[in-house]
Amino acid sequence: MTHETETFGLHLMLDGYEADPALLSDKRGLYRQLTLVPEALGMHRIAAPLVVEVGPLNRKDPGGLSGVALIAESHISFHTFPSRRFVTIDVYTCQNDMDCRAVTASLVAAFRIGSWDVHVQPRGLRYPTADRPAPEALPVLPGAPGPHPEGLR
Repeated sequence: MTHETETFGLHLMLDGYEADPALLSDKRGLYRQLTLVPEALGMHRIAAPLVVEVGPLNRKDPGGLSGVALIAESHISFHTFPSRRFVTIDVYTCQNDMDCRAVTASLVAAFRIGSWDVHVQPRGLRYPTADRPAPEALPVLPGAPGPHPEGLR
């Protein structure tokens, strides 16, 4: 039996270089961005944004701020590295018609990014268009891993 499918949504990934280090280290300003960006994109926040300062971890990670806004459509997140003037930003949505050029322009302006790379990945390429009944339960064989974390290896 075949089921109709569609694409679930889009995942925009922006890597920003030569960004404003003052903005990348401004916890309140970044919190504000996570409040404003979903609204500007017509998305619906479902929780207060979270912004956390993370200290240096290793040679590649000199520390910065990480933040996320959970939205009904999925999430918006970033990781900043002020000393490297670098930021990574994800906008993941179940909307298939997100204006990726406008979103990129908005983020570039908000973070005062000098240059950037953008990747847009369609997600859920075979997302079912309708609910599907659960399969009949299969018997569990003795010694088989169960559904608990210890059984996942």
